[in-house]
Amino acid sequence: MLELYNAPISTCSQKVRMSLAEKQLEWVDHTLVFSKFEHLTPEYLKLNPNGVVPTLLHDGGVVVDSSVINEYLEDAFPERPLRPSNKIELAHMRAWRQYIDEVPTPSIRYPSFNAYFVMKYGDFTDEEFQAHAERLPVRRDFYLKMGRTGFPQAEVDAAIQRLRDTLERMERALEKTEWLANDMFTLADISIMPSIVRMEDLYLQGQWKDLPRVTDWYRRLQARPAFATTYFPGTRDLGPTC
Repeated sequence: MLELYNAPISTCSQKVRMSLAEKQLEWVDHTLVFSKFEHLTPEYLKLNPNGVVPTLLHDGGVVVDSSVINEYLEDAFPERPLRPSNKIELAHMRAWRQYIDEVPTPSIRYPSFNAYFVMKYGDFTDEEFQAHAERLPVRRDFYLKMGRTGFPQAEVDAAIQRLRDTLERMERALEKTEWLANDMFTLADISIMPSIVRMEDLYLQGQWKDLPRVTDWYRRLQARPAFATTYFPGTRDLGPTC
């Protein structure tokens, strides 16, 4: 049995939900609410000591980190593959996934947190915010850098530039292949998907208006049945109670 601890608005959770939908796998949903700090309870930290989502349980075994989970699903359920079988093409896909994990995935957090998440801490005192940040196993320094008032505009602008660089790289890649890393739809497309969706939710879709191949890629992505399954009502409803 597959069980997924996830949050509807979490971009990393969305990656895994998309893979599960594409592979047409049944799973038990354990929804965590960030505003209630359910990802920091002792019970959850026993499953995932990083205190982040998602976490996959498969017949009692625990798998953490969204990219690792998606690769695990490919190993455990090779039917309806999301990886190419050719080893060179597989390496190419994984290089894309690695780039996505290192560049756009952390970059999207800066405008996201400034626009939506920082408002949750407006009523905190400095001491309360410091105490909250200290509870975060792998996000402490990020939160302390953000503070109660958000990141400086220069840092947000730099993050948006990194996202634009990613879009331009995608545009060049899509000159050669139908999807990002290959002519088949792969984990590379799934990995970048939540960042592009979040950009749209942040009204940053103008960043790709002059990139016709990225625009077409996004249109085709949204037309996939798994997209609607992944982004069910509420998954893009961001705000102070998210």
